[in-house]
Amino acid sequence: MVRTLSIALPLAMAVSQASAWSSTLGYNTKSSTSFVARTSSTALPMALDYNDPVVAEEFNAVQPLSYEEVEEELMMSGVRGSPDMNEMDLKLMLVELRMRLAGKMPGQTTGEKKKKPASYSTKFEEALWEKPMFEELYNGLKAKGDHNAMNVAAEYLNGPDIATARYGKTYKRLLADIEEALNAKKEVTSPTVTFKGFPANMGEMGCKMTLEALGEIAEFECSESEDFPILEGKVTFEDLETA
Repeated sequence: MVRTLSIALPLAMAVSQASAWSSTLGYNTKSSTSFVARTSSTALPMALDYNDPVVAEEFNAVQPLSYEEVEEELMMSGVRGSPDMNEMDLKLMLVELRMRLAGKMPGQTTGEKKKKPASYSTKFEEALWEKPMFEELYNGLKAKGDHNAMNVAAEYLNGPDIATARYGKTYKRLLADIEEALNAKKEVTSPTVTFKGFPANMGEMGCKMTLEALGEIAEFECSESEDFPILEGKVTFEDLETA
């Protein structure tokens, strides 16, 4: 594979000057999309293989950015570089950040189905799991590589008032699309509905009676959650309208 000069030269500098960093996705309700950055003595190439065409493509996309532009994009995702980091260090950090957001990091595209968390740490995380239209919108931004819009979406979910004040003019259309996606009703195509959250002390019969108040039931399955004192299960109504 042929290496281009634009990658080889900066990387030679980076290996000698920079410390490794790794980021873990961890959103919180007080800020926008948040990554925890830390340094260690591991060499930078251990985090990403810059001979990988996918990594090289992202690296070349970051190269033309100024120091201020790189710093601003990192800050929008809650990432702060250490004071001793130079421009190349920050660009390498941004490469990894972008790849994590786009799901391009090694191990992120294994095809394994993600497990739904028992509880949500942020409104953003909850929307990704509970609002299919918002998930579709966000994945569309991810597919286009629109990192700024992705960050704005996360900020808006976690703090709509602050995000509107910051981005209301520049991202007016995006914020409107987010609201539309959040309020979109999921199309019902089956009389079978899953449920979760009834108090465990209701018992199976109490839960069934509650659901029967909505309409006649054809099938009913119920069990107590292994993680919380609640009931969860599946109910099939006689008609689609009830569901």
